[in-house]
Amino acid sequence: MPVLCGGAESEAGIPKAPSDERRRGAMEELEHTCPQPRLTLTAPAPFADETSCQCRAPHEKLTIAQARLGTPVDRPVRVYADGIFDLFHSGHARALMQAKTLFPNSYLLVGVCSDELTHNFKGFTVMNENERYDAVQHCRYVDEVVRNAPWTLTPEFLEKHKIDFVAHDDIPYSSAGSDDVYKHIKEAATCRSAWSCRAFPAGFLFPLCSGMFVPTQRTEGISTSDIITRIVRDYDVYARRNLQRGYTAKELNVSFINEKKYRFQNQVDKMKEKVKNVEEKSKEFVNKVEEKSHDLIQKWEEKSREFIGNFLELFGPDGALLSVTYEPTPATPSNTESSCSLFPRGEISHSDSEYSA
Repeated sequence: MPVLCGGAESEAGIPKAPSDERRRGAMEELEHTCPQPRLTLTAPAPFADETSCQCRAPHEKLTIAQARLGTPVDRPVRVYADGIFDLFHSGHARALMQAKTLFPNSYLLVGVCSDELTHNFKGFTVMNENERYDAVQHCRYVDEVVRNAPWTLTPEFLEKHKIDFVAHDDIPYSSAGSDDVYKHIKEAATCRSAWSCRAFPAGFLFPLCSGMFVPTQRTEGISTSDIITRIVRDYDVYARRNLQRGYTAKELNVSFINEKKYRFQNQVDKMKEKVKNVEEKSKEFVNKVEEKSHDLIQKWEEKSREFIGNFLELFGPDGALLSVTYEPTPATPSNTESSCSLFPRGEISHSDSEYSA
């Protein structure tokens, strides 16, 4: 978006407001060279101290209404969100997603506080600052990471990074026992004057009062404190788990007695697991035997029914054998002859010839 330098004339020939410097003889155009949102996710987000915004064009403050309508391609809305981001989890990612999608064309800068600031103001962290920087770098919604971010946002910091809006969850910090570090940003957002605000030092001229703080929603049920609480609650389980995986008692800060206790409990658990496996296998074997015996008994019953049916069909009251009657006949020559009909006429069996002899 080309911007005419102060003292120059617009394309329509309308003179601009005179600047403090001498009017230049030629018209000079300044284009916005602000970094653009990431279009590819094949690399982590860059650090601000490596690719800072060197845009020479005047950075005019946007209102929320203007930002929501959309800005030119060469002028993304620069949204800033900060935090500790210890044990980076889905709650952090959802908050950054909300900050990224506040406006149609947003460039999300994420500030991560150093270990020194965090330990002094909030407490000890599980991950060190380099690990936390790296975790935020690899979030898909982040365009730029500000290392060693300040605990309280100063006008100089906002001016240096050309920040349009600050996004953070709007929780009641007073009830949590700590001061609201975004109080001056919220107060500036309600101020009616564009060039003076009690929230900032006297003499600071920066148009912050058109609405700069944009709240985001927290994700219920997930937080770094919740995760740490689970670990502390189930400390013995995780200590035994890591001992099994090869960590030493010294690395886990476990005493000699507790180490032996945990190892003994691991052995007991292994024995229980073996017994459980044996019981399951024995139950499975018994079930298979029962199934096979049931099938065998069923087959026996079917075969017995078939045998009884065949027996009754053959020897029952209406059986096939009773239908054949036996009628004896007297011995007559014809019968005798017929009985010898097995031999041809004129031939005598070997046994008869011997008898006749």
